[in-house]
Amino acid sequence: MKAPPFRFAWVWAAVLAAAMWNVANAEPLPREVLERYVAPPMSLGEPVNDQGVWQLLNSGGAEAGYVFETEPMAPLPGFSGAPINVLVVLDLDGRFLDVQLISHNEPIFVSGLGEAPFHKFFEQYRGHSISDSLVVGTPYGEGSDGSALVYLDGVTKATASVRIAHESVLAATLKVAREKMSGVSTGPPAYPDPEYTEDLTWDDLVAQGIARRVQVSNAEIDAEFAGTLWEDDDPEAQEDPDGRYLDLWIVDIGPPSIARAVLSESSLKELQGFTSIATNDEPILVIETGRHGLVTEEFIRNTSPDLISAEQGGFPVALRDADIYIELNEDLPEELHDGAALILRTDRRLGFDPTADWILKVKALREHGVFQPEIGSVTLDAPHVTDARFFKRPEVIKPTPPWLDALRNRASDMIVLAVFLVGLLALLGPGLNRLAGHRHFTAIRLGILAFMTGFVGWWGQGQLSIATPLGVLRTATEGGSFAFLLYDPFSLAIWGVTILGFILWGRGLFCGWLCPFGALQEFAHHIGRVLRIPQVDVPDRLDDYLKWLKYVVLAGLVVILFALPGWVDKAIEIEPFKTAITTFFIREWYYVAYAVGLLLLSMVLFKGFCRYVCPLGAVMAIGGLIRTRKWIDRRPECGSPCQLCKVKCAYGAIKKTGEIQYSECFQCLDCVTIHDDPRKCVPLIIASRGRRTTQRVAAE
Repeated sequence: MKAPPFRFAWVWAAVLAAAMWNVANAEPLPREVLERYVAPPMSLGEPVNDQGVWQLLNSGGAEAGYVFETEPMAPLPGFSGAPINVLVVLDLDGRFLDVQLISHNEPIFVSGLGEAPFHKFFEQYRGHSISDSLVVGTPYGEGSDGSALVYLDGVTKATASVRIAHESVLAATLKVAREKMSGVSTGPPAYPDPEYTEDLTWDDLVAQGIARRVQVSNAEIDAEFAGTLWEDDDPEAQEDPDGRYLDLWIVDIGPPSIARAVLSESSLKELQGFTSIATNDEPILVIETGRHGLVTEEFIRNTSPDLISAEQGGFPVALRDADIYIELNEDLPEELHDGAALILRTDRRLGFDPTADWILKVKALREHGVFQPEIGSVTLDAPHVTDARFFKRPEVIKPTPPWLDALRNRASDMIVLAVFLVGLLALLGPGLNRLAGHRHFTAIRLGILAFMTGFVGWWGQGQLSIATPLGVLRTATEGGSFAFLLYDPFSLAIWGVTILGFILWGRGLFCGWLCPFGALQEFAHHIGRVLRIPQVDVPDRLDDYLKWLKYVVLAGLVVILFALPGWVDKAIEIEPFKTAITTFFIREWYYVAYAVGLLLLSMVLFKGFCRYVCPLGAVMAIGGLIRTRKWIDRRPECGSPCQLCKVKCAYGAIKKTGEIQYSECFQCLDCVTIHDDPRKCVPLIIASRGRRTTQRVAAE
């Protein structure tokens, strides 16, 4: 029966129109939706671009970071073809404050495993920095990668979807960091090289700019306050305009060679003890010999200084008192010994790079009035940088591509699968007819199907699904990347062999040998025969109509994919694969009832789901159109007068004319067995009888 060429024309027109509408309307979420994801006391500020990036405000209304979605900036397609949209909250130091799942259509999480494991996966980002090398999985071996990479636990049975989500988070986050947070390091920070030694004196440090001096006179500070309420509130500055208001020295004493040139032996030992514990902190010595000083009377040791701050690349650098006793090297000038000194520390993991220019900012205060005086301030900048020769920058360990990690995680499974697939192809290739005629063919076939169900299906999670073709179709329509296919190499290998099967045999290789749920149906059929359950014989005309149902189901899924993408995950539940194979029947009762019902149906109607309903089977039938040969031998007598193969074909894949309908053939080899067996094939039996008759007559 041929379908009119225009039968589904309206369907494909609707699909294209829906696809264009879907692409055109992919926009960032509005404020009222995103606000619900930001936990108080933080709040959502103003948008900073048109790609869904917003300001993050702290409780005081100051900018504290950025809030953004991953989909507008990194729309990597998941296995449904739709991107996984994640909300990321990033502080100004490049640290993840929160990562939350907003939306997705990953079939395994929607109703298979449930969304709880997916949400829990994203909780692992909190507290990590964009400078950390974050990867999904477990370390391989005992190499140096183990200490440099930060591993996030994946989700069993959903590793591919999790890897895609992780790549989306990293891609979007690094894009924001590069565009909006240029002062934040996105790689491992430089750290003092403990093996580098150089004999230095104070004069060397000054001459080379390693010890940086910043001086501000009384006249200059008066100029800063000129025209303000506080311009006449510093009589000392007015009386001695040439006097030193600020005389500040800045020295990064993280490098051992510099610290030895600046500190006494006792202070050097204390510093070394400090850095052996606080391995990520960069110690900075500041000495002030002017009248400004370094802190106010309210300052408490081991806290952030109240008059000193810093920034690098336009972003704040957190400073804190290291609470180290300071005794300077006796070779330093006497006036430095008499000055005020502090050793401040900052965490390199938060993006501070001691080899890049940074600015120490000193706040100058004045008071106006006697009772409840008004406080005015100006900020004095003191730029600084330390030569890179004193530091090492760890080699950036580039995480291996996600597809390679996925392949490594499944290495042993992939080897077993490869051996099995190669063996199966060798068995079905040149030896196909010999296999069909083997006296233990049924046992061999059931053994292969048991391996497919147990190892490939339940263990390897290699059950192919209509979700993959739909994802490919959506990605092709929307111009995305097909890289998501590489995240599940186990299934991809089966797809590869299946496509090869299209060329050699049509749909039969997958539907007859490589489908775990198809194997379960075949086992159910054999159980039905053992129990002598009466079989349903579908009339030929009804059978011809029912075979078109799977194409209608496929067309309906394609329409839903583009017109109502949020329903796709539910619509593909028409496949029982997730229930029977992915989750081992551990799901909501109605999904289990549906899958078990189809298996019970197979006990009376041979693989009824595969023949009439399966949308993946429809895809396989369409793919089988590229078949290059008619691999099932026929004789002139097949169909006229002999109908044995047609009667015995449980799939109804043989016409009355004896012609094979390869689009419905599941490669069970029953007809091949009959064709090659002189005890079963009617033309061979008749021919054999004819030869015996001729021989008997000749003998008489």
